[in-house]
Amino acid sequence: MALDLARWQFGVTTVYHFLFVPLTIGLSLLVAGMQTAWVRTGDERWLRMTKFWGKLFLINFAMGVVTGIVQEFQFGMNWSDYSRFVGDVFGAPLAIEGLLAFFLESTFLGLWIFGWGRLPKRVHLATIWAAAIGTLLSAYFILAANSWMQHPVGSRVNPVTGRAELTDFGAVLTNSTAVGAFTHTITAAFLTAGMFILGISAWHLARRNETRVFRSSLRLALVTVLVAGVGTVVTGDVQARLMTEQQPMKMAAAEALWDTSTPASFSLFTIGSLDGSQEVWSVRVPKVLSFMATGDPDGTVEGINDVQRASEAQFGPGDYRPNVPIAYWTFRAMIGFGALALLVALAGLWLQRGGRVPSSRWYTWAALAGIGFPVVANSVGWIFTEMGRQPWVVYGTLRTADGVSPSVGPVSVATSLVVFTLLYGVLAVVEVTLLVRYARKGPDPLPPPDEETPSESTPRPLAVAY
Repeated sequence: MALDLARWQFGVTTVYHFLFVPLTIGLSLLVAGMQTAWVRTGDERWLRMTKFWGKLFLINFAMGVVTGIVQEFQFGMNWSDYSRFVGDVFGAPLAIEGLLAFFLESTFLGLWIFGWGRLPKRVHLATIWAAAIGTLLSAYFILAANSWMQHPVGSRVNPVTGRAELTDFGAVLTNSTAVGAFTHTITAAFLTAGMFILGISAWHLARRNETRVFRSSLRLALVTVLVAGVGTVVTGDVQARLMTEQQPMKMAAAEALWDTSTPASFSLFTIGSLDGSQEVWSVRVPKVLSFMATGDPDGTVEGINDVQRASEAQFGPGDYRPNVPIAYWTFRAMIGFGALALLVALAGLWLQRGGRVPSSRWYTWAALAGIGFPVVANSVGWIFTEMGRQPWVVYGTLRTADGVSPSVGPVSVATSLVVFTLLYGVLAVVEVTLLVRYARKGPDPLPPPDEETPSESTPRPLAVAY
Protein backbone atom coordinates (compact mmCIF):
# COMPACT_ATOMS: atom_id res chain seq x y z
CA MET A 1 0.00 0.00 0.00
CA ALA A 2 2.78 2.46 0.93
CA LEU A 3 4.62 1.58 -2.29
CA ASP A 4 1.58 2.31 -4.47
CA LEU A 5 0.89 5.61 -2.70
CA ALA A 6 4.54 6.65 -2.95
CA ARG A 7 4.50 5.94 -6.68
CA TRP A 8 1.28 7.90 -7.09
CA GLN A 9 2.75 10.86 -5.24
CA PHE A 10 5.95 10.90 -7.25
CA GLY A 11 3.92 10.53 -10.44
CA VAL A 12 1.63 13.44 -9.57
CA THR A 13 4.46 15.80 -8.62
CA THR A 14 6.69 14.81 -11.55
CA VAL A 15 4.03 15.13 -14.24
CA TYR A 16 2.81 18.40 -12.77
CA HIS A 17 6.34 19.84 -12.69
CA PHE A 18 6.95 18.73 -16.26
CA LEU A 19 3.94 20.73 -17.44
CA PHE A 20 6.14 23.84 -17.08
CA VAL A 21 9.58 22.58 -18.09
CA PRO A 22 9.20 22.24 -21.89
CA LEU A 23 7.42 25.60 -22.19
CA THR A 24 10.14 27.28 -20.12
CA ILE A 25 12.94 25.81 -22.25
CA GLY A 26 11.29 26.64 -25.56
CA LEU A 27 10.14 30.15 -24.62
CA SER A 28 13.54 31.11 -23.18
CA LEU A 29 15.25 30.44 -26.51
CA LEU A 30 12.48 31.98 -28.63
CA VAL A 31 12.39 35.14 -26.50
CA ALA A 32 16.17 35.37 -26.77
CA GLY A 33 15.80 35.13 -30.53
CA MET A 34 13.17 37.89 -30.55
CA GLN A 35 15.40 40.22 -28.57
CA THR A 36 18.31 39.44 -30.88
CA ALA A 37 16.14 40.46 -33.85
CA TRP A 38 15.31 43.76 -32.09
CA VAL A 39 18.96 44.54 -31.28
CA ARG A 40 20.00 43.80 -34.86
CA THR A 41 17.16 45.61 -36.66
CA GLY A 42 15.93 48.24 -34.19
CA ASP A 43 12.35 47.31 -35.18
CA GLU A 44 10.07 48.05 -32.21
CA ARG A 45 7.82 45.15 -33.24
CA TRP A 46 10.49 42.73 -32.00
CA LEU A 47 10.92 44.69 -28.77
CA ARG A 48 7.21 44.46 -28.01
CA MET A 49 7.20 40.77 -28.84
CA THR A 50 10.18 40.24 -26.54
CA LYS A 51 8.51 41.95 -23.61
CA PHE A 52 5.10 40.33 -24.14
CA TRP A 53 6.26 36.74 -24.55
CA GLY A 54 9.00 37.32 -21.97
CA LYS A 55 6.37 38.18 -19.36
CA LEU A 56 4.52 34.91 -19.99
CA PHE A 57 7.84 33.06 -19.90
CA LEU A 58 8.63 34.50 -16.47
CA ILE A 59 5.26 33.45 -15.04
CA ASN A 60 5.81 29.90 -16.25
CA PHE A 61 9.43 29.84 -15.04
CA ALA A 62 8.46 30.92 -11.53
CA MET A 63 5.86 28.16 -11.24
CA GLY A 64 8.32 25.58 -12.53
CA VAL A 65 10.86 26.53 -9.86
CA VAL A 66 8.31 26.16 -7.07
CA THR A 67 7.10 22.74 -8.19
CA GLY A 68 10.63 21.49 -8.89
CA ILE A 69 11.88 22.28 -5.39
CA VAL A 70 8.99 20.41 -3.77
CA GLN A 71 9.58 17.37 -5.96
CA GLU A 72 13.10 16.76 -4.68
CA PHE A 73 11.98 16.36 -1.06
CA GLN A 74 10.35 13.06 -1.95
CA PHE A 75 13.69 11.31 -2.35
CA GLY A 76 14.21 11.57 1.40
CA MET A 77 10.58 11.20 2.37
CA ASN A 78 9.29 8.20 0.44
CA TRP A 79 12.33 6.79 -1.35
CA SER A 80 15.13 6.66 1.22
CA ASP A 81 16.37 3.18 0.20
CA TYR A 82 16.49 4.34 -3.41
CA SER A 83 18.40 7.49 -2.39
CA ARG A 84 20.83 5.42 -0.36
CA PHE A 85 21.45 3.08 -3.30
CA VAL A 86 21.90 5.68 -6.06
CA GLY A 87 23.21 8.65 -4.09
CA ASP A 88 26.86 8.34 -5.18
CA VAL A 89 25.85 8.31 -8.86
CA PHE A 90 22.59 10.22 -8.99
CA GLY A 91 23.84 13.02 -6.77
CA ALA A 92 26.64 14.15 -9.10
CA PRO A 93 24.57 15.37 -12.09
CA LEU A 94 21.87 16.77 -9.80
CA ALA A 95 24.46 18.71 -7.78
CA ILE A 96 25.96 20.19 -10.94
CA GLU A 97 22.48 21.07 -12.16
CA GLY A 98 21.71 22.91 -8.94
CA LEU A 99 25.09 24.61 -8.43
CA LEU A 100 25.89 25.47 -12.03
CA ALA A 101 22.93 25.32 -14.39
CA PHE A 102 20.18 26.60 -12.10
CA PHE A 103 22.29 29.42 -10.65
CA LEU A 104 23.38 30.41 -14.16
CA GLU A 105 19.77 30.39 -15.24
CA SER A 106 18.32 32.29 -12.28
CA THR A 107 21.18 34.82 -11.90
CA PHE A 108 21.15 35.95 -15.51
CA LEU A 109 17.37 35.88 -15.63
CA GLY A 110 17.37 38.32 -12.72
CA LEU A 111 19.79 40.57 -14.60
CA TRP A 112 17.52 40.39 -17.63
CA ILE A 113 14.42 41.32 -15.63
CA PHE A 114 15.98 44.31 -13.85
CA GLY A 115 18.45 45.27 -16.56
CA TRP A 116 16.03 46.92 -19.00
CA GLY A 117 17.30 50.46 -19.56
CA ARG A 118 20.15 49.94 -17.11
CA LEU A 119 22.46 47.63 -19.04
CA PRO A 120 23.81 48.30 -22.55
CA LYS A 121 21.65 46.62 -25.19
CA ARG A 122 24.11 43.93 -26.14
CA VAL A 123 25.05 43.15 -22.55
CA HIS A 124 21.37 42.91 -21.70
CA LEU A 125 20.84 40.60 -24.68
CA ALA A 126 23.65 38.39 -23.44
CA THR A 127 21.84 37.90 -20.11
CA ILE A 128 18.76 36.30 -21.71
CA TRP A 129 20.97 34.05 -23.85
CA ALA A 130 22.91 33.01 -20.73
CA ALA A 131 19.62 32.23 -18.97
CA ALA A 132 18.43 30.22 -21.99
CA ILE A 133 21.69 28.27 -22.07
CA GLY A 134 21.20 27.64 -18.36
CA THR A 135 17.81 26.03 -19.05
CA LEU A 136 19.44 23.73 -21.61
CA LEU A 137 22.22 22.72 -19.21
CA SER A 138 19.72 22.17 -16.42
CA ALA A 139 17.65 19.92 -18.67
CA TYR A 140 20.69 17.93 -19.77
CA PHE A 141 22.01 17.18 -16.29
CA ILE A 142 18.57 16.11 -15.05
CA LEU A 143 18.04 13.92 -18.10
CA ALA A 144 21.51 12.43 -17.62
CA ALA A 145 20.49 11.40 -14.10
CA ASN A 146 17.18 9.95 -15.28
CA SER A 147 18.84 8.20 -18.22
CA TRP A 148 21.22 6.46 -15.83
CA MET A 149 18.12 4.96 -14.21
CA GLN A 150 16.98 3.80 -17.65
CA HIS A 151 20.40 2.53 -18.75
CA PRO A 152 22.98 2.35 -15.92
CA VAL A 153 26.50 3.05 -17.20
CA GLY A 154 29.72 4.33 -15.62
CA SER A 155 28.99 2.67 -12.28
CA ARG A 156 29.19 -0.59 -10.35
CA VAL A 157 27.33 -2.06 -7.39
CA ASN A 158 29.56 -2.55 -4.35
CA PRO A 159 28.76 -6.06 -3.05
CA VAL A 160 29.76 -5.09 0.50
CA THR A 161 27.72 -1.89 0.91
CA GLY A 162 25.02 -2.82 -1.61
CA ARG A 163 25.22 0.65 -3.16
CA ALA A 164 25.91 1.87 -6.68
CA GLU A 165 29.27 3.62 -6.98
CA LEU A 166 30.33 6.06 -9.70
CA THR A 167 33.28 4.79 -11.77
CA ASP A 168 33.11 6.97 -14.89
CA PHE A 169 31.27 10.29 -14.72
CA GLY A 170 32.01 10.94 -18.38
CA ALA A 171 30.14 7.77 -19.31
CA VAL A 172 27.12 8.97 -17.31
CA LEU A 173 27.09 12.33 -19.11
CA THR A 174 27.61 10.79 -22.56
CA ASN A 175 25.14 7.96 -22.03
CA SER A 176 23.45 7.27 -25.37
CA THR A 177 20.10 7.27 -23.57
CA ALA A 178 20.80 10.76 -22.19
CA VAL A 179 21.76 12.14 -25.61
CA GLY A 180 18.64 10.63 -27.18
CA ALA A 181 16.35 11.85 -24.41
CA PHE A 182 17.83 15.37 -24.50
CA THR A 183 17.39 15.86 -28.23
CA HIS A 184 13.84 14.51 -28.06
CA THR A 185 12.98 16.70 -25.06
CA ILE A 186 14.38 19.88 -26.63
CA THR A 187 12.53 19.41 -29.91
CA ALA A 188 9.38 18.72 -27.90
CA ALA A 189 10.05 21.92 -25.90
CA PHE A 190 10.16 23.98 -29.10
CA LEU A 191 6.96 22.27 -30.23
CA THR A 192 5.30 23.19 -26.93
CA ALA A 193 6.46 26.82 -26.98
CA GLY A 194 5.60 27.19 -30.65
CA MET A 195 2.03 25.99 -30.12
CA PHE A 196 1.72 28.28 -27.09
CA ILE A 197 2.68 31.31 -29.20
CA LEU A 198 0.58 30.09 -32.12
CA GLY A 199 -2.62 29.72 -30.10
CA ILE A 200 -2.39 33.10 -28.39
CA SER A 201 -1.38 34.88 -31.62
CA ALA A 202 -4.29 33.33 -33.53
CA TRP A 203 -6.71 34.48 -30.81
CA HIS A 204 -5.50 38.08 -31.02
CA LEU A 205 -5.46 38.09 -34.82
CA ALA A 206 -9.07 36.90 -34.88
CA ARG A 207 -9.90 40.06 -32.89
CA ARG A 208 -7.59 42.26 -34.99
CA ASN A 209 -5.53 43.13 -31.90
CA GLU A 210 -1.97 44.38 -32.47
CA THR A 211 -1.95 42.80 -35.93
CA ARG A 212 1.66 43.71 -36.76
CA VAL A 213 3.02 42.15 -33.57
CA PHE A 214 0.93 38.99 -33.68
CA ARG A 215 1.36 38.33 -37.40
CA SER A 216 5.10 38.16 -36.82
CA SER A 217 4.54 36.01 -33.74
CA LEU A 218 2.28 33.67 -35.71
CA ARG A 219 4.79 33.25 -38.53
CA LEU A 220 7.56 32.51 -36.04
CA ALA A 221 5.33 30.01 -34.24
CA LEU A 222 4.27 28.20 -37.42
CA VAL A 223 7.85 27.72 -38.60
CA THR A 224 8.95 26.68 -35.09
CA VAL A 225 6.22 24.05 -34.77
CA LEU A 226 6.88 22.69 -38.25
CA VAL A 227 10.65 22.33 -37.71
CA ALA A 228 10.26 21.09 -34.12
CA GLY A 229 7.57 18.62 -35.16
CA VAL A 230 9.83 17.05 -37.75
CA GLY A 231 12.69 17.07 -35.23
CA THR A 232 10.51 15.35 -32.63
CA VAL A 233 9.64 12.59 -35.09
CA VAL A 234 13.30 12.02 -36.00
CA THR A 235 14.57 12.05 -32.41
CA GLY A 236 11.66 9.87 -31.31
CA ASP A 237 12.65 7.32 -33.94
CA VAL A 238 16.21 7.31 -32.56
CA GLN A 239 14.85 6.81 -29.04
CA ALA A 240 12.65 3.92 -30.17
CA ARG A 241 15.69 2.07 -31.49
CA LEU A 242 17.66 2.72 -28.30
CA MET A 243 14.69 1.50 -26.28
CA THR A 244 14.49 -1.70 -28.34
CA GLU A 245 18.17 -2.37 -27.67
CA GLN A 246 18.29 -1.37 -23.99
CA GLN A 247 14.75 -2.10 -22.73
CA PRO A 248 13.11 -4.61 -25.08
CA MET A 249 10.25 -5.19 -22.64
CA LYS A 250 9.24 -1.53 -22.84
CA MET A 251 9.07 -1.59 -26.64
CA ALA A 252 7.13 -4.86 -26.62
CA ALA A 253 4.66 -3.44 -24.08
CA ALA A 254 4.30 -0.23 -26.12
CA GLU A 255 3.01 -2.37 -28.99
CA ALA A 256 1.26 -5.03 -26.91
CA LEU A 257 3.42 -7.50 -28.85
CA TRP A 258 3.22 -10.75 -26.93
CA ASP A 259 5.16 -13.03 -29.25
CA THR A 260 8.39 -12.33 -31.11
CA SER A 261 7.68 -11.37 -34.70
CA THR A 262 9.71 -11.13 -37.93
CA PRO A 263 8.70 -8.73 -39.39
CA ALA A 264 6.61 -6.97 -36.73
CA SER A 265 3.50 -4.94 -37.55
CA PHE A 266 2.50 -1.66 -35.90
CA SER A 267 -0.78 -1.73 -34.00
CA LEU A 268 -3.09 1.17 -34.80
CA PHE A 269 -5.71 -0.14 -32.37
CA THR A 270 -5.73 -3.17 -30.11
CA ILE A 271 -8.35 -4.63 -27.81
CA GLY A 272 -6.91 -6.89 -25.14
CA SER A 273 -8.11 -8.86 -22.14
CA LEU A 274 -8.96 -6.90 -18.99
CA ASP A 275 -5.62 -7.70 -17.38
CA GLY A 276 -3.74 -6.90 -20.60
CA SER A 277 -2.31 -10.42 -20.75
CA GLN A 278 -3.36 -11.19 -24.31
CA GLU A 279 -4.61 -9.60 -27.51
CA VAL A 280 -8.25 -10.12 -28.51
CA TRP A 281 -8.45 -8.03 -31.70
CA SER A 282 -6.28 -5.45 -33.43
CA VAL A 283 -5.75 -3.35 -36.54
CA ARG A 284 -2.12 -3.49 -37.69
CA VAL A 285 0.15 -2.02 -40.37
CA PRO A 286 2.66 -4.59 -41.64
CA LYS A 287 6.42 -4.09 -41.05
CA VAL A 288 6.12 -0.61 -39.51
CA LEU A 289 7.10 -1.71 -35.99
CA SER A 290 10.15 -3.53 -37.33
CA PHE A 291 11.30 -0.35 -39.05
CA MET A 292 10.64 1.78 -35.95
CA ALA A 293 12.46 -0.61 -33.63
CA THR A 294 15.37 -1.79 -35.78
CA GLY A 295 15.55 0.42 -38.87
CA ASP A 296 14.87 -2.66 -41.00
CA PRO A 297 11.30 -3.33 -42.25
CA ASP A 298 12.04 -7.06 -41.96
CA GLY A 299 13.73 -6.81 -38.55
CA THR A 300 12.89 -9.00 -35.55
CA VAL A 301 11.15 -7.49 -32.51
CA GLU A 302 11.03 -9.51 -29.31
CA GLY A 303 7.65 -10.15 -27.75
CA ILE A 304 6.63 -9.78 -24.12
CA ASN A 305 6.59 -13.53 -23.44
CA ASP A 306 10.11 -14.08 -24.73
CA VAL A 307 11.52 -11.05 -22.88
CA GLN A 308 9.81 -12.27 -19.70
CA ARG A 309 11.49 -15.66 -20.00
CA ALA A 310 14.88 -14.05 -20.66
CA SER A 311 14.44 -11.73 -17.65
CA GLU A 312 13.58 -14.64 -15.36
CA ALA A 313 16.70 -16.45 -16.54
CA GLN A 314 18.86 -13.38 -15.89
CA PHE A 315 17.33 -11.89 -12.72
CA GLY A 316 15.43 -14.79 -11.15
CA PRO A 317 11.72 -15.56 -10.77
CA GLY A 318 9.31 -12.62 -10.93
CA ASP A 319 6.98 -10.64 -13.15
CA TYR A 320 9.03 -8.28 -15.31
CA ARG A 321 6.12 -6.96 -17.35
CA PRO A 322 4.93 -3.36 -16.95
CA ASN A 323 1.27 -2.42 -17.11
CA VAL A 324 0.73 -3.24 -20.79
CA PRO A 325 -2.50 -1.25 -21.40
CA ILE A 326 -0.96 1.90 -19.90
CA ALA A 327 2.26 1.50 -21.90
CA TYR A 328 0.29 0.83 -25.08
CA TRP A 329 -2.11 3.77 -24.84
CA THR A 330 0.34 6.37 -23.48
CA PHE A 331 2.69 5.56 -26.36
CA ARG A 332 -0.12 6.21 -28.85
CA ALA A 333 -1.38 9.30 -27.06
CA MET A 334 2.15 10.74 -27.16
CA ILE A 335 2.41 10.20 -30.91
CA GLY A 336 -1.19 11.22 -31.62
CA PHE A 337 -1.23 14.54 -29.78
CA GLY A 338 2.17 15.46 -31.20
CA ALA A 339 0.84 14.78 -34.70
CA LEU A 340 -2.25 16.93 -34.03
CA ALA A 341 -0.04 19.88 -33.10
CA LEU A 342 1.86 19.46 -36.35
CA LEU A 343 -1.41 19.37 -38.32
CA VAL A 344 -2.56 22.66 -36.74
CA ALA A 345 0.71 24.29 -37.82
CA LEU A 346 0.44 22.92 -41.36
CA ALA A 347 -3.13 24.25 -41.61
CA GLY A 348 -1.92 27.65 -40.42
CA LEU A 349 0.86 27.74 -43.00
CA TRP A 350 -1.69 26.98 -45.71
CA LEU A 351 -4.18 29.60 -44.49
CA GLN A 352 -1.60 32.39 -44.25
CA ARG A 353 -0.21 31.85 -47.77
CA GLY A 354 -0.02 35.00 -49.87
CA GLY A 355 0.06 37.24 -46.80
CA ARG A 356 -3.40 36.22 -45.57
CA VAL A 357 -4.27 36.29 -41.88
CA PRO A 358 -5.68 32.91 -40.65
CA SER A 359 -8.45 34.47 -38.59
CA SER A 360 -11.36 32.10 -39.23
CA ARG A 361 -13.28 30.98 -36.19
CA TRP A 362 -12.59 27.27 -36.65
CA TYR A 363 -8.85 27.83 -36.92
CA THR A 364 -8.79 30.11 -33.89
CA TRP A 365 -10.42 27.42 -31.77
CA ALA A 366 -8.14 24.74 -33.23
CA ALA A 367 -5.09 26.86 -32.43
CA LEU A 368 -6.26 27.51 -28.87
CA ALA A 369 -6.95 23.81 -28.32
CA GLY A 370 -3.58 23.11 -29.89
CA ILE A 371 -1.82 24.78 -26.95
CA GLY A 372 -2.72 21.69 -24.95
CA PHE A 373 -1.72 19.08 -27.56
CA PRO A 374 2.04 19.04 -26.88
CA VAL A 375 1.41 19.44 -23.14
CA VAL A 376 -0.60 16.20 -23.15
CA ALA A 377 1.99 14.52 -25.39
CA ASN A 378 4.80 15.52 -23.01
CA SER A 379 2.93 14.24 -19.96
CA VAL A 380 1.90 10.86 -21.34
CA GLY A 381 5.40 10.50 -22.82
CA TRP A 382 6.92 10.73 -19.35
CA ILE A 383 4.31 8.36 -17.94
CA PHE A 384 5.23 5.86 -20.65
CA THR A 385 8.96 6.33 -20.03
CA GLU A 386 8.70 5.74 -16.29
CA MET A 387 5.95 3.11 -16.12
CA GLY A 388 7.33 1.18 -19.06
CA ARG A 389 10.51 0.59 -17.03
CA GLN A 390 8.67 -1.19 -14.22
CA PRO A 391 9.28 -3.20 -12.10
CA TRP A 392 12.70 -1.49 -12.07
CA VAL A 393 13.50 1.90 -10.58
CA VAL A 394 17.09 1.45 -11.85
CA TYR A 395 16.79 -0.84 -14.83
CA GLY A 396 18.20 -4.30 -14.18
CA THR A 397 19.73 -3.21 -10.87
CA LEU A 398 17.18 -2.03 -8.29
CA ARG A 399 13.50 -2.89 -8.19
CA THR A 400 10.97 -0.20 -7.39
CA ALA A 401 9.66 -2.17 -4.41
CA ASP A 402 13.16 -2.16 -2.91
CA GLY A 403 13.59 1.62 -3.18
CA VAL A 404 10.69 2.78 -1.01
CA SER A 405 11.28 4.09 2.53
CA PRO A 406 10.79 1.14 4.93
CA SER A 407 9.87 3.31 7.92
CA VAL A 408 7.19 5.46 6.23
CA GLY A 409 3.71 3.99 6.53
CA PRO A 410 0.69 4.32 4.24
CA VAL A 411 -0.97 6.99 6.42
CA SER A 412 2.03 9.32 6.21
CA VAL A 413 2.34 8.89 2.44
CA ALA A 414 -1.40 9.32 1.91
CA THR A 415 -1.37 12.52 3.97
CA SER A 416 1.48 14.06 2.00
CA LEU A 417 -0.13 12.90 -1.26
CA VAL A 418 -3.37 14.71 -0.43
CA VAL A 419 -1.52 17.85 0.71
CA PHE A 420 0.67 17.99 -2.40
CA THR A 421 -2.27 17.33 -4.71
CA LEU A 422 -4.33 20.13 -3.16
CA LEU A 423 -1.34 22.50 -3.16
CA TYR A 424 -0.62 21.80 -6.80
CA GLY A 425 -4.29 22.27 -7.63
CA VAL A 426 -4.13 25.77 -6.14
CA LEU A 427 -0.91 26.51 -8.01
CA ALA A 428 -2.54 25.34 -11.25
CA VAL A 429 -5.36 27.85 -10.76
CA VAL A 430 -2.85 30.63 -10.07
CA GLU A 431 -0.73 29.71 -13.12
CA VAL A 432 -3.65 29.54 -15.54
CA THR A 433 -5.22 32.73 -14.18
CA LEU A 434 -2.01 34.72 -14.59
CA LEU A 435 -1.24 33.35 -18.04
CA VAL A 436 -4.77 33.99 -19.31
CA ARG A 437 -4.88 37.49 -17.83
CA TYR A 438 -1.62 38.66 -19.37
CA ALA A 439 -2.13 36.76 -22.63
CA ARG A 440 -5.52 38.45 -23.16
CA LYS A 441 -4.08 41.85 -22.30
CA GLY A 442 -1.56 41.76 -25.13
CA PRO A 443 1.73 43.67 -25.41
CA ASP A 444 2.11 46.93 -23.54
CA PRO A 445 2.52 50.08 -25.66
CA LEU A 446 6.00 51.51 -25.86
CA PRO A 447 6.56 54.81 -24.00
CA PRO A 448 6.83 57.99 -26.11
CA PRO A 449 10.39 58.98 -27.09
CA ASP A 450 10.77 61.62 -24.37
CA GLU A 451 9.80 59.07 -21.69
CA GLU A 452 11.95 56.21 -22.93
CA THR A 453 14.42 54.66 -20.57
CA PRO A 454 18.03 55.82 -20.96
CA SER A 455 19.89 54.40 -23.94
CA GLU A 456 22.97 52.23 -23.73
CA SER A 457 25.15 55.33 -24.02
CA THR A 458 23.72 56.74 -20.78
CA PRO A 459 23.08 53.75 -18.56
CA ARG A 460 21.36 54.31 -15.22
CA PRO A 461 23.45 53.26 -12.24
CA LEU A 462 22.44 50.12 -10.42
CA ALA A 463 21.32 50.67 -6.86
CA VAL A 464 20.65 48.42 -3.89
CA ALA A 465 17.95 49.40 -1.42
CA TYR A 466 17.57 48.04 2.11
